[in-house]
Parts: sequence; C-alpha cells; structure tokens
Amino acid sequence: MPFQIRDVRADELEQVVALNNSAGPSILPMDLNKARFFWEHADYFRVIEQDGGLGGFLVGFSDAAPHDSPNFRWFRERHRHFLYIDRIVIAAQRRGGGRGRAFYADVMSFAEPRWAQLCCEVFLGVGYDPALLFHGAFGFREIGQQTMPGTGLRASMLMKDLCSHPWIAATYGDRLPEAPWLAARQRPGGSIGTIGSA
Repeated sequence: MPFQIRDVRADELEQVVALNNSAGPSILPMDLNKARFFWEHADYFRVIEQDGGLGGFLVGFSDAAPHDSPNFRWFRERHRHFLYIDRIVIAAQRRGGGRGRAFYADVMSFAEPRWAQLCCEVFLGVGYDPALLFHGAFGFREIGQQTMPGTGLRASMLMKDLCSHPWIAATYGDRLPEAPWLAARQRPGGSIGTIGSA
C-alpha cells in the first residue's frame, strides 16, 4: 500500500515513543518527555503514515538547536552549519520496502536549501554493516568515531556534504521561494525553523 511522509502531530507522540522503544538495540530508548522535546525543538520531525497508522519517523536538529545528545555535541564541537539526524525508526513490519530510502531522500531535500552538511552516526558492532552500507550509498563518509559516555557504545560519525547548498545560499540567501516543499516545519507556538548561514 502507498505511504505518505508528513510532519508529526502532537497527538502522535505516544505512538512515536512506542515505535522507538520497539526498534531494537540500534536505537536508544526514549520517553514521552524526550518526544515532547523533539516536538518543540526539532527542525525536521516527520512520520510515515500508511494504512491509517504510523510506520516510522525521522528526527533532525540544526546545529543551533538546544540538543544535549553527546553525538550531536560531538558534531557541534567540530563543525557548523549542519542538520543532524538524531534517529530514524521504521516499524519492524514495514522494513524492507524502501521507506528508509524515502525518508533520506525527503530529509536531504529539506536540508539542502538550508544547511551545508547532513550528519548522523551509526553504532559499530556485529550486525550494523547494513546501516553503514545504507549511509555509504547516500554519500555519507566517516569523519571520526566516538564511544558514547555511559553506554560503552561506539559510533561511526558520518557526514554528507550537500553540494547544491552553496549555490542556493548565494542565490536566495535566507529567503527561500514560497513553495510547499520548501516550507520550514511549523513548531509549537507558531515559530518555524530558521535557515542557517554558511
């Protein structure tokens, strides 16, 4: 059946938490407070809707976000002007149908007019090679590794240059054309995500 990628709604946060916490060891657990933090501060927070339910979600933060993730801080201490993919989750029964690839195409389309780079991490260990290959196929490269404090989990820190961003920034500055696919996420209280400067 067809699926739709769209912004998350406030009344779906409990479903997001349930999806997250059933995803397995490659995704760190979260509670409703963290989901609300994502809702209030994420620049990109979209879900896959299919057959009337949620089949996955992806959350991304700009380098200016008040995010306390140690992996996010690792990138911010070394780089600027990026969108950080905090997590992507696809429901177990929906995996293998191209939804992850669709999410990455969507987040890259959202990020490229706004930021120069896209960042994320993949945990290292037995069974994680498919995730590394997935990101490599999208043009991500490893720029370092770190062991997450308090977890013992080692992560490959990945970055992708968004090659059209310099032209977009030089041509449009911080005023993108008004088109639905270029719209920034509407945040609670009416604020919207801002466009960074290179």
